Amino acid sequence: MRSSNPVFSREGSFTREPGYAGFGTTQTPPAGSPYATQPNGPGGQYGNNPYGNNPYADSQYAQQPQGQGPLTDEQLVEMYRAPSAGPLATGRMTLDDVVARTAMTLLTLVAAGAVSWFALPPENYGYATGASLIAFVVGLFITFKPNVSPPMILVYAGLQGFALGALTHVLNIIWPGIAIQAVLGTAAVFAAMLIAYKSGRIRVTARYQRIGIAIGMGFAILMLVNVLAGVFGSGLNLWQGPLGVVVGLVGVAIGAFYLSLDFSEIERAIAEGAPQKEAWRAAFGLTLSLVWIYIEMLRLIASLRGDD
Repeated sequence: MRSSNPVFSREGSFTREPGYAGFGTTQTPPAGSPYATQPNGPGGQYGNNPYGNNPYADSQYAQQPQGQGPLTDEQLVEMYRAPSAGPLATGRMTLDDVVARTAMTLLTLVAAGAVSWFALPPENYGYATGASLIAFVVGLFITFKPNVSPPMILVYAGLQGFALGALTHVLNIIWPGIAIQAVLGTAAVFAAMLIAYKSGRIRVTARYQRIGIAIGMGFAILMLVNVLAGVFGSGLNLWQGPLGVVVGLVGVAIGAFYLSLDFSEIERAIAEGAPQKEAWRAAFGLTLSLVWIYIEMLRLIASLRGDD
């Protein structure tokens, strides 16, 4: 199944359309590959894995003639003594790769945000708006680019961080302390979703995705219509009052939903042996979800604090 997140919708990468994670084209492991003898359908458990081109498929262990019986005792002993195939040997994505790339992306975002916070006067907010628009264009470029581009992902993080730093600075002047509250709130949502996902309390099913995606699309359309209406002076104030609280809660919930899809896709990508470079795509997807949650958290806190 595919996924709805356009970040993961490129050929050869884990995707986010209805379903949890497709990996582009379907391939069958080479004849004789250890994965080709696994149960669960043609090609076995990994029969639909596009990363099924096992780097060890040409080894003496993989080239067992079809119909040959079990490995001999000498072959089993030799396999046991052989070094394990770690990520450096296989070039496959690991959880450590995702964590490291995500940390780099978020550190770039935070550093750029700090620069705009301290170097950009609040009245010059127009620069941040420009950075946000450029970040949007760069994000689209990354999304639809067939190959992963780590430099472009870091550029996106820097531009987005610059815009968020300026926005947060302005809001922090109006509501002192909102910055740290939004950061802690975003971290709490991330931790809660990770715990819920790993504990099995949240299961990413097709029905779960269909409902969440429908709500997310409706929310995005509402925000777009409100922005367009605001250009003509008739938009709704979604930053204060009861309406702002409702919109903020829905926005945070949608961001949490996309985080669960990210976790599912990353887990499956690792299980199916995605290339190591795909860790950057995972980092980009997580960054998008966290930025969404942070912005909606700012909206929610601003609405709750009202005229403080």
